[in-house]
Amino acid sequence: MRKSKCLLPLALGTFGLGLAEFVMMGVLPDVAKTMNVSIPSAGNFISFYALGVVFGSILLVISGRKQPLKKILIILVSIFTIANLLAAFANNYYIFCLLRFMAGLPHGAFFGVGAIVADKLADKDKGNQAVATMISGMTVANLGGIPIGTFLSHNFSWRITFLLIGLFGFLVLYSVLKLIPEIKPLPDTGFRGQFKIFKSLAPWLLIFAVILGNGGIFCWYSYINPLLVNVSHIEPKFVSLLMILSGAGMCAGNFISGKLSDKFSPSKVAGFTQLIAAIALCGIFFFSTNPFVSVILMCICTACLFAVSAPQQVLLIKNAKGGEILGASSSQISFNLGNAIGAYIGGIPVTLGLGYQYTAVPGIVFAFTGFLILFYFYIRYKNTPEKI
Repeated sequence: MRKSKCLLPLALGTFGLGLAEFVMMGVLPDVAKTMNVSIPSAGNFISFYALGVVFGSILLVISGRKQPLKKILIILVSIFTIANLLAAFANNYYIFCLLRFMAGLPHGAFFGVGAIVADKLADKDKGNQAVATMISGMTVANLGGIPIGTFLSHNFSWRITFLLIGLFGFLVLYSVLKLIPEIKPLPDTGFRGQFKIFKSLAPWLLIFAVILGNGGIFCWYSYINPLLVNVSHIEPKFVSLLMILSGAGMCAGNFISGKLSDKFSPSKVAGFTQLIAAIALCGIFFFSTNPFVSVILMCICTACLFAVSAPQQVLLIKNAKGGEILGASSSQISFNLGNAIGAYIGGIPVTLGLGYQYTAVPGIVFAFTGFLILFYFYIRYKNTPEKI
């Protein structure tokens, strides 16, 4: 079987997970209306998903570390499918919160196990491209799937969106069963052994780099809609089209970084990407009143958002010997934590009455600090190529 076919189920899986996570932002008003709750209360649907991401990764370490990797993927996709199908029929706010938590459980764990599987199935010196191929599913979800899901919700019902996501889970499950070969479990170092990786400085540096890098971009990206409308003076009817362009930036960034990481090194690509993000956020602060420049910088920033994903995922696996599953899952935990922190910190300038371009200011600090951490990481470990 061609190895490229083996990566298809992983890309389909991240596509589904990307839909389940990010479509909530687009359908939030529709769900809130059905559940008869306020928009701020409905925001808990996003928070409960993020909590599921964290707990799911920990549960994987507790109960799944001895299992064959294919079996773990099957269980994770099954949970994803059931949770989203049930969500399509939920009529109670608290039940929907619970189902969002349940839907988040497989997220970080799937990315963690999937990255290990992709690396094992990859050709020699193509591990970064293989992980980027897996992550490409999420970028495609942002490019096309989420706009379609939002359209269906606005024009028909949000229940159709979640029903289709749940049904898509059956396709992912079939592809995993059919195309992923049997892969032996990783050597079991025990529950405590998994956490020994955190005695080393390297994983901590990478985790903080992920939090700060993604958090920096989300300081601005969480408020992209009002920034484009109120600062760049773009008509609201064009914002949805620009979001598709934003998704294209994500796809391009993910593809390019996978190629470059195999040619150079993941740490160099991740660090350079975070520096570009900091510079682009500076540009947004100073030049976002120009709509043309604002859109270009938007695409650069969203490209950076996913350009760091594959190399950072690979770096965490490389620097988590004996705890690879926990290390790989930590990337998604850090990603979601960065999103939450970035959205909160980015909103502070707006709360103080400043313009939406000021959301980029804390983002600049975050992204540049992330670059400095990765630069230090590279300098510290440059004599150990297996780590960088």
